[in-house]
Amino acid sequence: MTRVIAFLRRDLLLQTSYRFAFVLQFAGIFFNMLVFYFLSTLVGVGAAPYLEPYGGDYFSFVLIGLAFAGYFGVGLNSFSANLRDAQTTGTLEAMLMTPTSLRTIILSSSLYDYGFVTVQVFIYLILGVALFGVELSGNVPAALVILVLTIIAMTAVGIMAASFIMVLKRGDPVTWLFNSIGLLLGGVYYPVSVMPEWLQKLSRLIPVTYSLDAMRRALLTGASFQELMPDILALVMFSVVLVPLSLYIFRQAVYRAKVDGSLAHF
Repeated sequence: MTRVIAFLRRDLLLQTSYRFAFVLQFAGIFFNMLVFYFLSTLVGVGAAPYLEPYGGDYFSFVLIGLAFAGYFGVGLNSFSANLRDAQTTGTLEAMLMTPTSLRTIILSSSLYDYGFVTVQVFIYLILGVALFGVELSGNVPAALVILVLTIIAMTAVGIMAASFIMVLKRGDPVTWLFNSIGLLLGGVYYPVSVMPEWLQKLSRLIPVTYSLDAMRRALLTGASFQELMPDILALVMFSVVLVPLSLYIFRQAVYRAKVDGSLAHF
């Protein structure tokens, strides 16, 4: 825990040292919400059938997507970005020479990012309710379970992305692939049901789809655990498969970088 706290303290000091950029990140939340609030006024009754499973309101639908998409971004980008920073600043090789386990280093490096995005999610939801009239009828315990499973699954994907950075240094295909596919197929800005049937089938191959669908139904319609169980089980399966696979791939990537002598190269 001492090492974990050290990582958190380092990242907090680093981010708050750039105070203006730190404040701008929060200001961007409000303007982002305004854009989609006005956009929601253009969404007519034709969208109602697609939004019915989520309460029928487009702004509420997209608010959940905007808020929780931050977790997907952290899962995909944080590990590889922090690894890249450690390479360029020369601290990666030093950290790997310490008694600290590889697992502790790779997971602790993104704890601050997950904490920060959690604060952003609360701001999105509070502003949505207080200023824009969003109604959250929420099954909060189910939402927390979904959130934890989402973080686990996306963390595994992010670790695989960091593995490519470890070996290739640049040009990580995992982040590019999941960022592109996640926005297109995951239902962040529109329901998956509006897409052609073959794209809907492809969307079922990524955890984002299950996460957002379950989170929206839990928070906007108060769906029960039983109703959400298919999505929850899908996220459990993603986690069970991806976590050990990602850690194995990362170990192999570190081993190869050590053998090649390219661990500190960038």
